[in-house]
Amino acid sequence: MKLLSIAVPCYNSAAYMERCIESLLVGGEDVEILIVNDGSSDATAEIADAYEKKYPTIVRALHKENGGHGSAVNTGVANARGLFFKVVDSDDWVKKESYIEILDALHELVAGGQQVDMLLANYVYEKQGEKHKKVVSFRRALPKNEIFTWDEIKHFKKTEYILMHSIIYRTRLLRECNLQLPEHTFYVDNIFAFNPLPYVKKMYYIDTNFYRYYIGREDQSVNEKIMIGRIDQQIKVNKLMVDYFTETKITNRKTYKYMVKYLDIITTVSSIMLIRAKTDEALLKKEELWAYIHEKNPCLFRRLRYGLLGNAINLPGKGGRKCSVAIYKLAQKVMKFN
Repeated sequence: MKLLSIAVPCYNSAAYMERCIESLLVGGEDVEILIVNDGSSDATAEIADAYEKKYPTIVRALHKENGGHGSAVNTGVANARGLFFKVVDSDDWVKKESYIEILDALHELVAGGQQVDMLLANYVYEKQGEKHKKVVSFRRALPKNEIFTWDEIKHFKKTEYILMHSIIYRTRLLRECNLQLPEHTFYVDNIFAFNPLPYVKKMYYIDTNFYRYYIGREDQSVNEKIMIGRIDQQIKVNKLMVDYFTETKITNRKTYKYMVKYLDIITTVSSIMLIRAKTDEALLKKEELWAYIHEKNPCLFRRLRYGLLGNAINLPGKGGRKCSVAIYKLAQKVMKFN
């Protein structure tokens, strides 16, 4: 059995996927790289097959009909043979030294008979044109280089939340919690980083800048114009997360608190994109989203609506919306997100 399975969802990724795969090959025989070709029409399939032929004990090329990012991740989980599982998007890559450090830590944990549900590391915004890269670390919130539980976690700042980029899950945990991401839907990486959390009991954090999150392609799903154009999918994911939170028994207080924080961020993103759309239809969708949360979970609604972010994005009238956008732009400049 492999130590770590890494799924690389690919859709028409021929122009950049080799940088990603080359960075992952450093893991050697400890790793299996699952290149999931999601119905590409370019040379993605041929590149995947070439890597499998060259590295038959490390790389597996999985070809499927197009189903979107979530479907590709589902395929990766279903085919994974590793004890642990990670997703690396085909336009991103990992840092060699951090990668080796993480594999060494996983080896030690397994050799010592220690079961860890989630390993976390830092991620870096590799934003095109930016000399100073934004690093998201958890060194203030999480114990370093030791196994810990939710009860030992300290306060997360608004700028610190766990994305798919920072996560390595225990593979069996993903199957135990029946994780199934929706198909033909963008922004499902938020579900990947959210739904397994009530099942996560033991964690391990390495303070190393492992994952390099590339931002710069005009067709990226996180591009603001693209997000506004796909706002219905963002809303869909937002609602699915609210549904899951409402229907799932979350017994640990700190797990509950962190998941509320995550929903706060996601609902803020949905709301500000709807304001930025500058249409009456979008504003109605914003009202409908908040009404949906209120109907589904009144307690959650109060936590989100009357918190710092909820107040900032629900200022009344046209002037209030301008103020909300100004706050958003300031945060964008400080945090350097797309």
